Amino acid sequence: MKQLTIVGAGWAGLAAAVAATQAGWQVQLFEAAHMAGGRARSLTHSFAGQPLDNGQHVLIGAYRDTLALMRTVGLNPDALLQRIPLDLRFADGHGISLPNWPLPLNMLAGLGLAHGWTLKDKVSLIQTAWGWQRAGFECDPTWTVAQLCDASSLSHRVMTQLIEPLCLSALNTPVHDASATVFLRVLHDALLGGTGSSDLLVPRVDLGALFPEACLQWLRAHGSDIRLGSRVSASEVEALQHAASPQSAVLLACPSWEAARLTADIAPKWAFTCAELSHTAIATVYLYCKDVGFNGLARPMVALHSDAQAPAQFVFDKGALSQQHGLLAAVVSACTAERDDVTEQVHDQICEQLDLVNVEVVQTVVEKRATLACTPMLDRPESFVAEGLWACGDFICGPYPSTLEGAVQSGQQVVTQLSQMTHC
Repeated sequence: MKQLTIVGAGWAGLAAAVAATQAGWQVQLFEAAHMAGGRARSLTHSFAGQPLDNGQHVLIGAYRDTLALMRTVGLNPDALLQRIPLDLRFADGHGISLPNWPLPLNMLAGLGLAHGWTLKDKVSLIQTAWGWQRAGFECDPTWTVAQLCDASSLSHRVMTQLIEPLCLSALNTPVHDASATVFLRVLHDALLGGTGSSDLLVPRVDLGALFPEACLQWLRAHGSDIRLGSRVSASEVEALQHAASPQSAVLLACPSWEAARLTADIAPKWAFTCAELSHTAIATVYLYCKDVGFNGLARPMVALHSDAQAPAQFVFDKGALSQQHGLLAAVVSACTAERDDVTEQVHDQICEQLDLVNVEVVQTVVEKRATLACTPMLDRPESFVAEGLWACGDFICGPYPSTLEGAVQSGQQVVTQLSQMTHC
């Protein structure tokens, strides 16, 4: 029987383990932490009897591989995820939201009803979107999102209320640094991927219950050897690689910096490419509103006016999503401030913009290397590392930025490559 040893039980490693099991491989899965999920995981800290997460991860309807994987391991995404048609409105109702209608009617209706937008704003977006579609959602690969929009003559309001929050949420990279090519690819899949592709899918449960826990159960039921709390050393990876045969392989499904450390002696050039990757942070500030009569926000997700002193772009009502009444999760993408500073700034921002008074900080979670800095012409490593040694993850060369869908696709695709090689 074919043997695959996987190092890392994040979403990429779990996706690879499921795909390999389905393809007839015997899987052995190592994870240094005592729980699976990687950078999309639950924490030990809880609120109202439910765990908090290391961040407020959001999927979109276009993430079909992730949704299909959840169904494979016996989960029902419709029950675990709150589906929200794209809604980027602020607390005062200004901004754009799309009704739950088929394309292009939802786009036209959302644009026509966009509160606070002038006719000039709406015309600039229509002209820009039409231009992007005519160009096949392709552009100069060296362009940033800011350069793309400058060339398209988008209005300032559309830029700040639509493009900037979309770019930050999808790429976790500011518009002046973010790759326009990758941004357009995500837009293409979200807007032209069929009905529901642009919908936001927000977890109703903690991240452990969303996928990793059920995935581990599925893998164990199918004979996989799961070893949590087991760190694999560079010498052990080298020994496993040397022992690899046409019917066995080693797959690194750990973060890029860990993959670089483990392969420094085996594949120095590949390891150097991993080590050179830059990352951006995401901060999530959990807040508990004690205001008398507070019954939650008007919507499960509300956009926030964001600047250097008010850094959060969105706030999520955990009471509406996961029955954690009074709990709010404010998200700061591309976070650059220190933990204490961002906590104070977000607290004040939430109180001011949502007109709240008695709000206390529950916890601030900062993932300093949450995603790749998705810049133009980014040199990302290939999945093949050396003979018998492969890698997967959201940092591996692929069409998507550092998203759950990108991680899942990477894990599945490397197993396809391995299976094709063993059949040769």
